[in-house]
Amino acid sequence: MKVSLFITCLSDMFFTDVGKNTVEILERAGCAVDFPASQTCCGQPAFNSGYLKEAKQSMKQMMRSFRDSEYVVGPSGSCIGMLKEYPKIFAGDKEWEEDARDLANKSYELTQFLVDVLGITDVGSTFKGRVTYHPSCHMTRILGVKDQPRKLLQNVKGVELIELPVAEDCCGFGGTFSVKNPDISREMVKEKSRHVSETGADYLVGGDMGCLMNIGGRMRREGKQVEVIHITEILNTH
Repeated sequence: MKVSLFITCLSDMFFTDVGKNTVEILERAGCAVDFPASQTCCGQPAFNSGYLKEAKQSMKQMMRSFRDSEYVVGPSGSCIGMLKEYPKIFAGDKEWEEDARDLANKSYELTQFLVDVLGITDVGSTFKGRVTYHPSCHMTRILGVKDQPRKLLQNVKGVELIELPVAEDCCGFGGTFSVKNPDISREMVKEKSRHVSETGADYLVGGDMGCLMNIGGRMRREGKQVEVIHITEILNTH
């Protein structure tokens, strides 16, 4: 099976190991992975800020870059969720609406692809520790990926998976929301940090790097020792 890696901006710039882990996980699952170097941002920051014209330029470049891909897989529910919105954004645009539907239909977040497409719930990894999982808003509400990450984590040897209290609550990041509404965002992530501490977990795990940056930053400022990591770090440990 041929898979094209959608690296996402945060992975490309801040979480490079997430990209490496994603490739290695997919290759162990039997996929041939390529990387279209012309890919760019999915357009979400500009789109959410109301800059539709500018966002469409990025979106068109993404459609060009992945036009020949069989599957597109990324390590971010938020960014893949944005690709799923392309058909609505380009509805009625005769030049781009078919490309928009095609890209949306073949794009998957990593855990979604492993579980729903490949039928894999055990990647054969081993990771020792008490782990709690933060389900990011975009991954669960926009993309609809809820159980897949948990299924994979439950089958990792050595992991004790602990339920996060009020897990469905937003961490306060929300992309540009945290910039436009810093006071509200700060209170939201403070609450999330408290809930993480209540679990007694050694690790907080998530599938969206923006959330992990936000929660991790808050917890470090509070002097907490919980390690905040992307789910690929656990799924690619042996």
